[in-house]
Amino acid sequence: MLKQRIITAIWLIPLVFGAIFGLSTEFFSWILIGVFLIAAKEWGQIIDKSCQMTQWSFTITIGILLVALNVFVPSDELWFKEKLHPVYLSIILIGTMWWFFSFLLVISFPKSAKLWQKSHMFKSMFGQLTLIPCFTALVALKGLSSGSDPYYGGSLVFLVMLVVWATDSGAYFAGKALGRTKLMPNVSPAKTLEGLAGGLVMSMVVAFGIMQVSPQQELGLVVCVTLFIALVSAVGDLSESMFKRVAQIKDSGKALPGHGGVLDRIDSLTAALPVFTLIYIVFWM
Repeated sequence: MLKQRIITAIWLIPLVFGAIFGLSTEFFSWILIGVFLIAAKEWGQIIDKSCQMTQWSFTITIGILLVALNVFVPSDELWFKEKLHPVYLSIILIGTMWWFFSFLLVISFPKSAKLWQKSHMFKSMFGQLTLIPCFTALVALKGLSSGSDPYYGGSLVFLVMLVVWATDSGAYFAGKALGRTKLMPNVSPAKTLEGLAGGLVMSMVVAFGIMQVSPQQELGLVVCVTLFIALVSAVGDLSESMFKRVAQIKDSGKALPGHGGVLDRIDSLTAALPVFTLIYIVFWM
């Protein structure tokens, strides 16, 4: 399993790097739709794993919404005088509020599931709130690239991904080696407090790297934001685990051997990206 994960990562990481740093924001936003359509189809199984019609209708709905965003908010209109387009900002704000609500659903599971587990409408709405703010945050951060520093936006996207990857990897290896105390056994029996601690420690390695590359940053702010994003990414992971548990699905798909589906790979990012984007707008712009 670990070998397959590594092999997949070897070919996947160059593709991610190429998209983040090699594509224009406009082209990036259109390519991204394809990735999110796969994730949407996988979320359709959470809504109803036995009904293809439900899965495809949800996927088509997500596709229409993302295409509309690209058409009505072109990449050259995303930012104006360091202010994000109000449509994108509103979606990111809604997404951030959703993750606070999702956290409440996770910590109160399985009682909270009684409210939504039999409702296609609620599960579809949760899927939209998970995927669309993540898409807008990715495009918004990427769109921060400027003529003086064309890789600035891509660097921010990579930074969030690096924090999430470090947290996931630290949690995986620390959990395997030291895991004893279950984190939330009702949601994800395999996750442990020791694993979470290992993930947070690894996120601090990233914070240390940031200070080495950009020493003018305020250390306390970098540490606090990195830790917070690491914790938020864990909420994204636990949230998907909760929905898959109710749907009785182990992996969201098979698109990425060793990792499961696209949704399994981006679950932490779906929470981390919109929250980080909002923090960046508030504290760094």
